[in-house]
Amino acid sequence: MLQNKKTNLEKNTFQFDVDVAWSKIQDKYNTAFDEIAAGTQIEGFRRGKAPKDVLLKHINKDDVYKKLVQLLIPEIYAELVKQEDLKPLVPPQVSLLKAKENEDWSLRFLVAEKPIVDLMDYKSEVKNAILEEKKSDIWVPGKDKQKESDAQKKEQQSRLLNKILETLLIKTKVEISDLIIEQELNKKLSQLLDDVNKIGLTVESYLESKKETIDSIKNKFKKEIEDTYKLEFIFEAIAEEAKLTVEKADIDTLITQTKDEASRQQIEQNSYFYASILRRQKTIDYLLSL
Repeated sequence: MLQNKKTNLEKNTFQFDVDVAWSKIQDKYNTAFDEIAAGTQIEGFRRGKAPKDVLLKHINKDDVYKKLVQLLIPEIYAELVKQEDLKPLVPPQVSLLKAKENEDWSLRFLVAEKPIVDLMDYKSEVKNAILEEKKSDIWVPGKDKQKESDAQKKEQQSRLLNKILETLLIKTKVEISDLIIEQELNKKLSQLLDDVNKIGLTVESYLESKKETIDSIKNKFKKEIEDTYKLEFIFEAIAEEAKLTVEKADIDTLITQTKDEASRQQIEQNSYFYASILRRQKTIDYLLSL
């Protein structure tokens, strides 16, 4: 069993300080050394077949420790998840607190779990939002409801849904771990950098063209990430509260209604993913019906 100290942080984030015995480090060092040795070519010997005393002179100790860490951390983390019954949403943030030869090591794992959602009185708030939005669409003389185009009706429905989503974000309580936001932010910034490089611009020239700063871009991304995750978990909580489920018959109906054979096969192969989409649509329909 792992020896660890657990600290509860805010936003359903947890810190685990884990001690690893030096004997385990030694075993993992030997494994790392053997793996590197197996791929090492030394003149006069077949690949990986040189004597250990020769290999010791050619293999850099730092490289072995890097390999050791790559092997050790996933193993320790998997054991920690099982032991503590964790349900992490994203990969952990890992740091080495202590890593000296001939001494026990200490690792720190920051783990973010599913946030706690408080729906508050969301039904009343959504009903009020719907009424407010419909008031702005009250019939006036000269306005012919019969002649409203499908595009206009879709636009009205879109405005209504946006109003509901805004209301849910304001009137419910859900805190997304900073660890999740940080990891997603890094992904978005990396993607932005790739996109900017592809069109032959520097980051500075891109920001200037958009009249943005790196801080303003980060703040926009953070808001988008936080709102996206909040809505995901709010929808999930509402679906559970309203007992909205997706049955096999729903998936079968979707497959039947899909004309393209390749698309039908994709739905069959990824039924869990499409079930989540159907459940979200049921949740949206439920909210619009309040």
